[in-house]
Order: sequence, then structure tokens, then C-alpha cells
Amino acid sequence: MNPRNVLILPGWQNSGPDHWQSRWEKAHGYTRVEQHDWMRPLRGDWSARLEEVLLSRDEPAVLVAHSLGCMLTAAWASHSRNTHRVKAALLVAPPDVEREDVCQMLPGWAPVPMRKLPFPAVVFCSSDDPFCAPERARRFAAAWGAELVEAGPRGHLNADSGLGDWPEAFEKLQRLQALPASLSHSHS
Repeated sequence: MNPRNVLILPGWQNSGPDHWQSRWEKAHGYTRVEQHDWMRPLRGDWSARLEEVLLSRDEPAVLVAHSLGCMLTAAWASHSRNTHRVKAALLVAPPDVEREDVCQMLPGWAPVPMRKLPFPAVVFCSSDDPFCAPERARRFAAAWGAELVEAGPRGHLNADSGLGDWPEAFEKLQRLQALPASLSHSHS
């Protein structure tokens, strides 16, 4: 699989240089989906940008989403006619955008789409994520039809979590990349 078809979907405020997403992008030549406004994320704008990038790819992409990038993936998949352009998704630390405090920070992102994703997915969650209780992350994973990996008490699974290159998640990503593309076409 062409590494440029692994799409990095950062969350709110983008991912800094020490974030595992940025480290993977730099080490492996993955493509970051640049949003026009990282500080005031609009669900429609972010979805349109993801669609645009996916339509420019020559093979189905694997999405590597962190935080709000997970909600972007679920929202995009719930309305796009081009979900066959995604082979699989690694969804890390989905925030509970329906929770009052998170909803105030990220208006316009609720409700969380709670339908099965039309491609294989893995959700990583932490037991002490400040933006999502573990039981909510489990509900998201179940609704999305995703495999759930509980990473223990590691905060928001970001640069502050001290994950470095995060080999555990990278191994899951490699498994997703190796899936036959035909699996993801069954729902197109």
C-alpha cells in the first residue's frame, strides 16, 4: 500500500511535533489531512475536506484518526457516498462530543453518529481520558462495529501521554493496511 494513502486525521488544534500522529507521518511518509481552521472546527467543513482528499487518491485509504478526527470519520461515513474509498480506520481517543463540557468546546459535533462503519475499524481508548469516559468509548466502538483496545490509564493518548512512536497502535495499523481492499467494498 502506498504510504501517502494512509491519511492522518488530527483532532481539534492539530497534532504537534511530539504527537504519535506527527511522528508516524514523518517516519513513514503518511499524508496529513490539513483542515483550514484547526481552532474552530466545523463538522461540515472538515467532512468536505476529508471527502476532497479521499477523491484525489488512486486507491482506498486507511484513516488514522485522533480525538475529533474519530468523530470526523464517523460523521463523514454516515453521509458520504464514497465510503468505498476507505479501506479501514484506526480511531484513537474519541471525545464524547455529547458531554456538556466537551460540547461547549466543540459546538456542532453532537450527536455522535452511532451506526456501523462501512469499513473495518479499531478504537483505542484510555481509562482516564479527560474527554471521554471508558464506557462511552466502549459504546462508540460497539456502535461503529470496531475492535476495541483499552490502553490503560494514558490520558488522551496524545503527546502528553508519552507514547513516543507507539508501537502497539502501529502494529494494529499495519494489520489494517494488510486487509484485502475487497472487504471494505461490501457496503458501497
